[in-house]
Amino acid sequence: MHQYSSKGRKPSLVPDVHVGSYDATVEDRVDKSLLTEVERQQLAAWNATQQEYSQDLCIPQLVERQARATPEAPALFMGDQFLSYKQLNDQANRLAHHLQACGVRSNVLVGICIERSLDMVVGLLAILKAGGAYVPLDPSYPAERLTLMLRDAQVPVLVTKRQTAACLSVRHASIVCIDDAEALARMSTDDPAPIARADDIAYVVYTSGSTGRPKGVQITHRSLLNLVFWHQRTFEVKASDRATQFASPSFDVAGEELWSHLTIGASVYLIDEAMRFDSIAIRDWLVNHGITVAILPTALVESLMSLAWPPTTALRVMLTGGDALYRYPPPTLPFAVTNNYGPTEATVVATYGRVFPLLSPGLNSVEANLGDARRECQDGHATAPPSIGRPIANAQIYILDEHLQQVPIGVPGELHIGGAGLAMGYLNRPELTAERFIPHPFCKEPGARLYKTGDLARFLPDGQIAFMGRTDYQIKIRGYRIEPNEIMHILSRHPAIETSMVVAREDTPGEKRLVAYIGLVPGEHVTIGSLRDALLQHLPQYMVPSVFVVLDDFPINSTGKVDRSALPIPTTTNTLRDEEIITPGTPTEKRLVEIVACLLQLEAIGIDDDFFALGMHSLLATQLITKVSATFGIDLPLPTVFEVATIRQLAIAIEQLIVAKLAMMTEDEVMRLLMA
Repeated sequence: MHQYSSKGRKPSLVPDVHVGSYDATVEDRVDKSLLTEVERQQLAAWNATQQEYSQDLCIPQLVERQARATPEAPALFMGDQFLSYKQLNDQANRLAHHLQACGVRSNVLVGICIERSLDMVVGLLAILKAGGAYVPLDPSYPAERLTLMLRDAQVPVLVTKRQTAACLSVRHASIVCIDDAEALARMSTDDPAPIARADDIAYVVYTSGSTGRPKGVQITHRSLLNLVFWHQRTFEVKASDRATQFASPSFDVAGEELWSHLTIGASVYLIDEAMRFDSIAIRDWLVNHGITVAILPTALVESLMSLAWPPTTALRVMLTGGDALYRYPPPTLPFAVTNNYGPTEATVVATYGRVFPLLSPGLNSVEANLGDARRECQDGHATAPPSIGRPIANAQIYILDEHLQQVPIGVPGELHIGGAGLAMGYLNRPELTAERFIPHPFCKEPGARLYKTGDLARFLPDGQIAFMGRTDYQIKIRGYRIEPNEIMHILSRHPAIETSMVVAREDTPGEKRLVAYIGLVPGEHVTIGSLRDALLQHLPQYMVPSVFVVLDDFPINSTGKVDRSALPIPTTTNTLRDEEIITPGTPTEKRLVEIVACLLQLEAIGIDDDFFALGMHSLLATQLITKVSATFGIDLPLPTVFEVATIRQLAIAIEQLIVAKLAMMTEDEVMRLLMA
């Protein structure tokens, strides 16, 4: 293995990926194909997903139809707040007329920077009603990132709230405050005349960009309608259903959560921020509110599947996606689990599949999940994760080699997506659009395209698809798509850092974390706190590495690139910290150190270390709560973990809860506890 010194010339950080040749003719590709005629026919049959769907009415008109049919039916809930379909429609109409007065028409991009709330939904619907396309911006993002997105999108109008508007740098856009009740009260509650058509843009969602510049993905009403009608047919959605809304408005799955249900008269329940990553609280909330359809991120679903559930519940199906699913549901789980797959460029979902328990009655082991992969099972346990299923309606999946040839069934290749869900392309990025959205090699329809996902996959013998990772270095963690180069671009601007490499490590199966490897300028010193603060000025929290490893030498391969496979596992000795490790001084602190170090995959942790700076996140925090409860016999509120963030302070909080619990017990109960 070659070594690279961070004090010398920087290595190439360009992914060593074959992009293939796009100028070959269809005939050339057919001649070079490795497929047998039987395989060719089989692959074509698996892609025969054509299904008619209505494109006469767009999303706002479908919601209006529900408001006319059942005006008093519940549309939205969040905590103790509620909107009927009439109230939702009327409020959106007022805002829509205001937006039209500001010049919003079809294909006009309108920024919306509002936290998850009923107002957020009103704002999104109003923009569509006005004929515009919404550009969701998460108000929790750093101001610099929001400014960059606004500048790139060049939105002429921004919908927000007064308090948020004061924090934004907006130069060339009219600001419309959704909480300006006086201005909106003057507007009509009549439905605006339909303006947008199926081929117009419905929304633009920004994703992480490999050049350090986020890129906006343009989705049309036609693509969004295909998603909505597929969802409604597949999961048999009815007006009596109750669905969840979990995702940030800047995450594309929010469109599936909202429009798939509000266009058919169902009720949408927005999950409170305080419990979004508390799996126990969410389980109880789902049961108590009679939720029937839930769409939740992968890591949270895996946690929910491990909990005990009542034998019967209103919940019919739980959909997940955005990250690789590793676990199977237990046979006792009283609802179905569906694994969805799809990049933003394919309108949220491109493939889906029911995930069955490994030993479900009537199934031959994992036959329903893995096709021939059942031969890889040992003692009833799958050695392969669940598949990502099959293409949704009007979507096609092609697995191709570097020459854009279809590979035989079972052979890995790059996953390409075609069909109705494809985005128009990237906003103001024609070169990148041409690179990722290529002419369809197997379709004679004019203008047909395929999207190069950069994901590795293979077809299983039963037509399901096994996801196998990335062909490049793009990362997905907890549902967020991350370009490491964007993080490395910010790190490179730090005066103490000479070079850096950011990767996703999964040293424990199912526990993926973002790790930054850094080479320091000779004589310079940094702390983890200073690096995190510097990154948080430019990047959202989910893009900040949980661990920083300092290297004197980066391993490189024979081509001069960093050998990512040789990057060391983070340890106590190579991980950057703020201070020296302070060892535990009490039994409570000692037990907590063992628990937290295990969760964070660290050899040791000091009692004053910020465990969120060392890799703790919301989903791991819920596991910490469970372990604390089992170890100390107390119920530790999840917010306490975020408030204290160190072993020392957490130990104090736990001991206070133990004392309070003892104070409520009788003398006999105390004696029984001591004798246990």
